[in-house]
Amino acid sequence: MIIIGFADITDDEDFLELVHHVVHPRAPQVYRERPDHFNIWNDTEFKARFRLEKQVVRFIIDELSEQISSVTDRNQAVTPTEMVCTALRFLAIGSFLQVVGDFGGIHKSTASRKIYMVVEAIAQLAQHFVRMPRTEAEVTNVRKGFFNIAKLPRCVGALDCTHVKIQSPGGIDAESYRNRKGFFSYNVQAICSSDLKFQDIVCRWPGSAHDSNIFRNSRVRNDFENGVYGDNLLVADSGYTIKPYVITPLLNPHTRAEHLFNEAQIRTRNPIERSFGVLKRRFPILSLGIRLKQEKVEAVVMSTVVLHNIALSMGDVEPPEINEEIAAAIELTNNVNNDMVGHVQRGINNSVRYTLINTYFQNLL
Repeated sequence: MIIIGFADITDDEDFLELVHHVVHPRAPQVYRERPDHFNIWNDTEFKARFRLEKQVVRFIIDELSEQISSVTDRNQAVTPTEMVCTALRFLAIGSFLQVVGDFGGIHKSTASRKIYMVVEAIAQLAQHFVRMPRTEAEVTNVRKGFFNIAKLPRCVGALDCTHVKIQSPGGIDAESYRNRKGFFSYNVQAICSSDLKFQDIVCRWPGSAHDSNIFRNSRVRNDFENGVYGDNLLVADSGYTIKPYVITPLLNPHTRAEHLFNEAQIRTRNPIERSFGVLKRRFPILSLGIRLKQEKVEAVVMSTVVLHNIALSMGDVEPPEINEEIAAAIELTNNVNNDMVGHVQRGINNSVRYTLINTYFQNLL
């Protein structure tokens, strides 16, 4: 019922409705100006703000357009292009939603909904863009890439963990997310190829979890145990227990062959450290801190990994420059070390390592 005047008042409810309209008049709808980021920024400026080249962003928009498009154009609905640019801006600066919304010309509540819609849609692309090698051709290609680094044979992945900073999740389990450096985080396990592309990601463990425990409970470890990857190997640091399929460095090498093996193992493992660096330089939110509810963190992390792999595939290799604040944040989150467990070097697991040393590296002397 629309109240026009006192003559329309027939009962108390009509009177209260009139009072409400007088005291709380409906605010006029405000439509913010939404910039066309593809036209107002040149290529360098665009990449500095969204951390990806225009061609990569257009590819993402094309991939997601059907899934995230509004069902109607009423009330100036946010377009897929505007949604993707807003989400990328959030991943680029890790700032408050109000700031990100203002940058894109949308309200912060709308920004919140659209950002999560986009990152969740991107994360779902992981099945296509984040995969361990399975076919014979894929395995051969990955092994060749690692072998060309330092002549370490049969390697199909470099394994390690890194920390992604979050706000306190609250609740009785909050302290389990506080890591050894004292800030709240997720400890994220990753396996990458020699060209820095991520092949596997596990993002569900709190910051206090040990790297080796995460791997012990992972699907990829189960696959190696069940022979899915044959005699292929992963390389890892001394935070992991040596296995027939996980090769760690010797803690006290003595012979020239052992030193040569250690050098090869370390150089072959280097891509995982570099991939974390490139990922966090491209998406500083991972180091500056994700200010979202706990259940949304996994989608954010996975979306950045998918975007990272797509960017590398399309030739967008180098992320934009970062300032000192971001560099310090990356350094902090990449150096939350676990105790070494690699001192357990007996039995069949160690014999696999020495077979490598005696079969391959002794012959290189």
